[in-house]
Amino acid sequence: MLYVRRWREVNASAGRLLSFLAGMALVLAALVSPVDRLAEQLFFMHMVQHLLLLDLAPILILLGQTRVILRPLTRRLVRLERAAGPLAHPVVAIAVYVSVMWFWHVPALYDAALEHPVAHVLEHLTFAFAGGLYWWYLLSPIRSRQRLGGMGPVMYMVATKLLVGLLGIGLAFAPDAIYDFYEQQARYWGLSPDTDQSVGGLIMATEQSIVMGVALAYLFVRALAESEREQARRERYEDGDDRER
Repeated sequence: MLYVRRWREVNASAGRLLSFLAGMALVLAALVSPVDRLAEQLFFMHMVQHLLLLDLAPILILLGQTRVILRPLTRRLVRLERAAGPLAHPVVAIAVYVSVMWFWHVPALYDAALEHPVAHVLEHLTFAFAGGLYWWYLLSPIRSRQRLGGMGPVMYMVATKLLVGLLGIGLAFAPDAIYDFYEQQARYWGLSPDTDQSVGGLIMATEQSIVMGVALAYLFVRALAESEREQARRERYEDGDDRER
């Protein structure tokens, strides 16, 4: 595996490796484990599959990266960002993330993804892309030209998670099941389509809130650590200048 080889070359921490491998394991769990089969039977398991691809797997994979690990790709990523121009703005990542979630939960499109393998693959790819792009602006070890500073990460996450959380609340409290595909399924685990949809909606809304809280706490701690390192760097420079005088 390319990542493991690079990790060994740069002698990165074991925590980085474990995070990356855990992220890849979640991708496999979402796509080639019983989760994938259960997602065809139960709406709430399909929701779990989406959230693994959209949030949890990208988060862990990005936490497994460092500037040194990504150094062979840094120039290419910088050129890609410049070529993208306005499309490389964090606001675009918010729009993509929210749009993908709402788009694939339109009943006709949701049912089509479950009934047609090509549409299902496309759905998974768009979730993975949207999640990777969204979390890149928060967790990437490479400084972006559009780096979020100050209250930027808070506004970035609150705007996104509220918009997606509203979708989850809407699904949870809808008076009737809205997806024909699950209406036609057997009553797995004794859940009616209405109850199954409500559970799935609550999972979405709850996951968005929990992930936002944990991510903001992590970003706050990271910002404090970066501030302390910057302060120590300035003090070293000042001490050096004083000695020269």
